[in-house]
Amino acid sequence: MNFTPASKVIVQGILEPLGKLYAPLMQDYGTQIVAGVSPGQGGQVLAGIPVFDMLEQALPKVGAVDTTVIFSPPYAALDAALEAIAVGIRQIVLISQGIPPLDMVHLIRKAEATDTLIVGPNSPGVIVPGQMLLGIHPPEFYRPGSVGLLSRNGTLTYEVAWTLTQAGFGQSIAVSMGGDQITGSTFPQWLQILDEDDQTDVIVLVGEIGGDYEETAAHYIAEAIDKPVIAYVAGRSAPRNRRMGHAGAIIESQAANLGPDLGTAESKVSAFKRAGIPVADRPSEIPEIVKRILKTPARRAI
Repeated sequence: MNFTPASKVIVQGILEPLGKLYAPLMQDYGTQIVAGVSPGQGGQVLAGIPVFDMLEQALPKVGAVDTTVIFSPPYAALDAALEAIAVGIRQIVLISQGIPPLDMVHLIRKAEATDTLIVGPNSPGVIVPGQMLLGIHPPEFYRPGSVGLLSRNGTLTYEVAWTLTQAGFGQSIAVSMGGDQITGSTFPQWLQILDEDDQTDVIVLVGEIGGDYEETAAHYIAEAIDKPVIAYVAGRSAPRNRRMGHAGAIIESQAANLGPDLGTAESKVSAFKRAGIPVADRPSEIPEIVKRILKTPARRAI
């Protein structure tokens, strides 16, 4: 993981509506955006950021790049990500949502073969409070600190961050892995990254109903993670066997012959508790559990 103010960042799809809006905000926050890419629109400048038609044209001008943030339309996102991998970029943040599942399967295979870290798709991205923003997180909800925030959700990540900030607990990093059915990275990947991160003292994992992501994470935490982890599972009141508005919040375990409970909030909470991981019943409880684990008084936000 290389998310520091010195990291060089390119924005692909910079002249798409979201890219045009958020690239200047990311830059104002301290992110070192060296170039943007929008096919067919090269030669323009956005907030001082030069725009190129292709990454191959940009890199000779700006040098090696650490991260790309992709705002490209869903059916162009795979090509954008593969172009980034081809030129040696090894951290990809996919803001785009609705990327075809087979495109994501192709991309994940390529990423695994090239040791590329992918965040998203359908993700607000990554924020290192006080240092850099890669995506669309609202920076005012965050402050620097030692809590690593890892989530499958978008807006719920903001709520948990703001709850922590209000209680005086800043964040070392906040990562939303994405809300589409197939995502580029997993809880175990990020848990390992945060476990090895010197700036993170405690990890808050925000899960939700659907799939077995949280059950897998609970097992991995028990087996491989040394730092304390706190969990919260959204969707406890959701009806079973009904598709929810969020793409990740789908309970289909019975149809998949995985048992009647896998994917439910009860299954996930039980998995965390069996692994000895404290589970908050609501976001407002998270700061108190963090305080109890760290056993140090929090400095309240002003």
